[in-house]
Amino acid sequence: MRPIIAPLLFTAATLLAQPTPEPKTDVSNKALITKSTPAVTKAGNDIAALRKMADEFYAWRNENFPVNSSDAGLHTWDNRLTDYSAAKFAERNQHVRKLLDQVRAMPGAKWPRDDRIDWMLFRAQLENFDFGTRILRSENTDPQLYVGECTNGIFSLLKKEYDAPRNRALAATERLKQMPAMLAQAERNLQKPVKLFARLAIASARAIDPLFKDSLMTLARDLPPNEHDELVKARDAALAAIHGFADRLEKRLPSMVDFAPMGAANYNYYLKHVLLLPLNDEQVAMLGRAELARYRALESLLPDPSLADPDSARSKNIPPDQASFLAAYESREQEMIAYMKEHKLVTIPDYLGRFEIRQLPEAFKPTSPGGFMNPPGVYDKDPSGFFFIPTYNPQSKNFYIRAAIEDPRPILGHEGIPGHFMQLSIANHLPDEIRRQHGDGVFVEGWALYGEEMLMRTGLYPENSAAQGQILRLSRYRSARIGVDVNLHTGKWSFEQAVQYFMEAGGLDREAAEGEAAGAASSPTQKISYIVGKWQIMNLLGRYRDKTGASFRLGQFHDDLIKNGSLPLSIVEWILLDDPTSIEQVAR
Repeated sequence: MRPIIAPLLFTAATLLAQPTPEPKTDVSNKALITKSTPAVTKAGNDIAALRKMADEFYAWRNENFPVNSSDAGLHTWDNRLTDYSAAKFAERNQHVRKLLDQVRAMPGAKWPRDDRIDWMLFRAQLENFDFGTRILRSENTDPQLYVGECTNGIFSLLKKEYDAPRNRALAATERLKQMPAMLAQAERNLQKPVKLFARLAIASARAIDPLFKDSLMTLARDLPPNEHDELVKARDAALAAIHGFADRLEKRLPSMVDFAPMGAANYNYYLKHVLLLPLNDEQVAMLGRAELARYRALESLLPDPSLADPDSARSKNIPPDQASFLAAYESREQEMIAYMKEHKLVTIPDYLGRFEIRQLPEAFKPTSPGGFMNPPGVYDKDPSGFFFIPTYNPQSKNFYIRAAIEDPRPILGHEGIPGHFMQLSIANHLPDEIRRQHGDGVFVEGWALYGEEMLMRTGLYPENSAAQGQILRLSRYRSARIGVDVNLHTGKWSFEQAVQYFMEAGGLDREAAEGEAAGAASSPTQKISYIVGKWQIMNLLGRYRDKTGASFRLGQFHDDLIKNGSLPLSIVEWILLDDPTSIEQVAR
């Protein structure tokens, strides 16, 4: 399940443009690494210029994407939506491309290692932004971009009590007022909408009412009558606009292209220049097949292979209602923390806030069937985090509901401690701003998935237990995700082929499989991050142990690994082992 990481602007729903060759501009990574690093006279000035440029970029980005800022815990522009006008798009794109050219031209390959790393990271952040506007072009093709702006525009004001209810309600009123015009602009922008994304946007739009009518109105209880009436009027107009947007999208469905893959060239460009990953699409796909075969076989080697398929009926205690379910879910966290402390598996910082389990808003269900993690934002003053789980139903066939009833600890380990909640909280405390702002999904998801199996291998779960079976199934279907992501986005598979693969190879029910395939289609490369990141961490673990020898301690490896933030593992390998081999492979 993916966490929401606000600083990454182009990991949400996107449309994939027609395949294009890599740009003619010299954007080779070959300059990222040099065999020697001679000092240059003006290096200090150049490094200072890079850091100033990065700080100015983050400030510019935060103001230009106010909903993302609210989600990240920066509430300066809570009364605004993003400007999606064609002129503003062009202005933003031109600004980022100019910055990217300037960063590419810097002599970063000659700088000391730590400064060189920051140069590479900031360049990758700009490449991510540029790729979204140059290749994905969501504004022209993906209606989810605009429905998501409405959903997150309100959700980001509700999820934490960062200000008085009245102030948040007034901000919501202003955002609601802007939604009809924003959606009208969206219809002008959507010249080539994709049918798959349109269907997902329609489903989200038609599930948005509870968020606006129930959740939002908790802020309005003490508003004076005039402000209450203004909020209700703006809300109703926004809902009418959202429903009308969905209705008109539905009428256009027959004329839409089913799906538009980005193609292998663009996919590999992203792996190399944004993720700094020393693998191409074929190597990633091969890794997925190898890991799928391994975990499928490990399921079969269980004394009772049926344990890999969660079954609520096997549970001794089936919660009677949603509140009991969420309370039971949270209650298992403390025993996991005690186990990790007893076995000295990781240092848990004192500054961690509360980690809560909450019900998934219906508007997010189409692309997040298993829920999602909302960690503390990079600007958050409130250190708490949330994991949103689907609506409870003891008869549900949803994999995540069945798993959580039988034993929620594997999912808790992924989403909470030692997983996303703890790792991202640590990343938020980095003093280096470029590294603090970096949200490499391969590291983030790789660490969380690694943590699931690490807890099993170190003895938290007994042999032939439901939790052990669940760990194997979770890695099995994450392995299946790789085949879906690579083959969808390089144009080899249809959406239905992706769904069938999740069901047959991944062992998922159809509801979960359809949601997983939709998520893969909407967020290219996100689904490869789990197994690829875990594989990189396992590789690094073995090499780290060889290097440290008799002084090796697993908990120290974990601390050394996650103290660097959410950085590409090719970079982390360089930091921990003083070995640039992986990043040199990217540079070739």
